[in-house]
Parts: sequence; structure tokens; C-alpha cells
Amino acid sequence: MSPRRNRPKGAGASSGRTAGDDRSGRYGGWQTTERWQGEEWSVRHVAGASAQGKAYRCPGCDQLIPDGVPHVVAWPEHSGVDDRRHWHKACWNAKDRRTTRVRRSRNAPRF
Repeated sequence: MSPRRNRPKGAGASSGRTAGDDRSGRYGGWQTTERWQGEEWSVRHVAGASAQGKAYRCPGCDQLIPDGVPHVVAWPEHSGVDDRRHWHKACWNAKDRRTTRVRRSRNAPRF
């Protein structure tokens, strides 16, 4: 009997990333370029192990990203290091569906 495969056949060809996008770096993830709000954004996926001892606030949901949690770092390509923002992966994927207004239920207090 032959050993079990770890990946299905053709997994490398059907992946959404290309070899050029798979630039592993210091943070243990890959970096891509995406277009959002009319400009090019550099997007780096950060592994949880490289985020130890650091906590960030997600601009998408305004919640804390605890240390050790995998997340996304995004910044406009034309800007510098100061414009980097750390996002939850789900918040980055839903950035076009989010609103800037705070939504509350009918019974929630208005502070």
C-alpha cells in the first residue's frame, strides 16, 4: 500500500497565488498587491508566530488583534512604513462591504 498524499493532485496549479506572489519574508507570510479605493495596496499575510508580544487595533472592526493571531498588514504602495495597518483577515476580505458608520441595535445605548 502506498502512503497517503498530504495534498490533492494539482494543488499547486489551482492555488490563487503565483510564484511571484509567494515572497516569504521576515514575517512568515506571503505578500501581494491589491487594488482598493483607486490605488495599489501592498498586502502582507502575517503568521501568528511572528506576531508574538504585539497587539494591534483592526481599522475594519475597531477591535483588538491579540498577540500571536495571524492577520494581514496592508498599506498603500506609494506611502511609507507609518501608513501600515494591521487587519483581521476577515475584516480585510470584507473591507468593501463595511461602512464607516457605527451600527447599533435598537436597544443599544448611544454613547
